[in-house]
Amino acid sequence: MIESADLAAIREAVRVLCGDFPGEYWRRLDRERAYPRDFVAALTKAGFLAALIPEEYGGSGLAMTAAAAIMEEIQHSGCNGAACHAQMYTMGTLLRHGSAEQKARYLPAIARGDLRLQAFAVTEPTSGTDTLSLRTTARREGDQYVVNGQKIWTSRAEHSDLMLLVARTTPRSSPHPPPHAGDDSLTCPPPRAGEGRVGGSRTAGLSVFLVDMREVKGNGLTIHPIRTMMNHATTEIFFEDMRVPAENLIGVEGEGFRYLLSGMNAERILIAAECIGDAKWFIDKAALYARERVVFGRRIGQNQGVQFPIARAYIGMRAAELMVREAAALYDTGKACGAEANMAKHLAAEASWAAADMCLQTHGGFGFAEEFDIERKFRETRLYMVAPISTNLILSYIGEHVLELPRSY
Repeated sequence: MIESADLAAIREAVRVLCGDFPGEYWRRLDRERAYPRDFVAALTKAGFLAALIPEEYGGSGLAMTAAAAIMEEIQHSGCNGAACHAQMYTMGTLLRHGSAEQKARYLPAIARGDLRLQAFAVTEPTSGTDTLSLRTTARREGDQYVVNGQKIWTSRAEHSDLMLLVARTTPRSSPHPPPHAGDDSLTCPPPRAGEGRVGGSRTAGLSVFLVDMREVKGNGLTIHPIRTMMNHATTEIFFEDMRVPAENLIGVEGEGFRYLLSGMNAERILIAAECIGDAKWFIDKAALYARERVVFGRRIGQNQGVQFPIARAYIGMRAAELMVREAAALYDTGKACGAEANMAKHLAAEASWAAADMCLQTHGGFGFAEEFDIERKFRETRLYMVAPISTNLILSYIGEHVLELPRSY
C-alpha cells in the first residue's frame, strides 16, 4: 500500500511537469491536429508512463492507486493524458500473459521510452463493442501468421512503435452475443441455448499479437487518420497479407478474449481517474470565474442560479472520486473489482461531463473562446461517455452481473 505522503509527492511532481505545458501548447496542437510529442517524452523521461511496469523490467513498480493519481493530475492540470494513457494499461497484457522472452525483450525498452506501446487494435467497423464478432483473421503459415482485415478507432497508431492486435485464428461458426463490460473471473458466463461454440468455448478463437509496426508499415499495414471533434490521433487500419512472426503471439492461441478481459478493470480505473481530473479542472475554472466576474454590480457567484450548479458538480465529482479510489484499492489488493471499476468509470464520466457543461454555462460566451481552454476540454471529456466503453454497456453489465437481471443484449 502506497503511503499518502508518497502519493502526494507523485501528484506534486506531475503538476510541476504539466506546468511546462500550458494551455497555449495544447491549443496549438489542437489547431494543427498534432501529437504532443514533447509532453509524452517528458512523461516518459520522468517515469510516469512506466508506473505499472515492475522494477525488474526498469519500471516504477507502482500500485494502481498511484497510476490513477498520475492520470488524474495530468487532466486536473489542463493537459491531455489520452495522448499516452494506453501505454499504462496496454502493457499489462504483455506483462500478465507474455512469455519470459517477450517481457525481457520489450518491457525494459518500453520503460526507458525506447519503444512506444500506444496502439491497441481491437474495434472493427462492423463489430463495435461486439468483440466476438470481429472479422480480422490471422492464419498460421510456418513460423508466421498472415493477417488480413480492418480495424477502426485505433488511436495513436501513427505514433506508436508497437501495437497489440486482436485477430481471429479460428473460424467463427455461429453468432455470439456481445461480451459484457468486464469480468473478475476472466471467463464469460455459459452460453445460452442455441449459442454456438468455437473450439469448445463460446469465446475461443481470438488471439493477441504484439506487432512491431516499424516492420510492417507500408508492408501489409496501412494507416488512415480519422479527423474527429477533438485532437485524439485516432485512425483506421487495414491489413493485407501482413506477416507477424509466430513468436509474437501473446500467450496461447485462441485465448485472446480472456486476455482482453483481464485488462479491462485497469483500463476502467485509469480512465475514470482521468475523468475526475477533468471534473476538478472544470470546477476550479468555474468557481474562480464566478468569484471574480461582476455583472449588474455583483459577482455572479453570489447568484444561486450560478452557485448551485457548481456545487452540484463538485458533489458529483467527489462521489465519483470515492468510487474510483475504492476500485483502485481493490485492484491493488488483488480482490474482485469488476463492478467497482465499471461503476467508477460510469460515475466519473458522468461527473466530468456534467462539470464540463456547467463550466461552459458559467462562462457564457467566453466559454466558447479558444483562449479559455474550456471548449477544448469540453470536447475532450465528452469522449468518455462513449469510450473506451459506453456508459450504456456499463449499465447493462451492472444489471446482469450485479443485479442478476436478464441479459438485455
